[in-house]
Amino acid sequence: MNSKLYVGNLAWAVEEKELETVFSNYGQVLSVKIIKDRDTGRSKGFSFVEMEDADAANAAIQGLDGKDLGGRNLKVNIAQDRPKRDRNFGQRWR
Repeated sequence: MNSKLYVGNLAWAVEEKELETVFSNYGQVLSVKIIKDRDTGRSKGFSFVEMEDADAANAAIQGLDGKDLGGRNLKVNIAQDRPKRDRNFGQRWR
């Protein structure tokens, strides 16, 4: 099992340090990255948290999925690998 978690439905005001503190109750946190809009710098409402091992990741899912943080119920699950992008940007070359 992967130890990288997707955390969705984040309140806009939640900061990376706050997420690290919350997730550290379930094991060692290796990294926290809140995804932000490149133009405005505002949170897009989701994050990736990498835990030390699969046991810590599973404990965090069990303990935090559906729990309130900043007035919103978190959605926590195993992060999926990003699908490979088409280098032709949808165009077909003949």
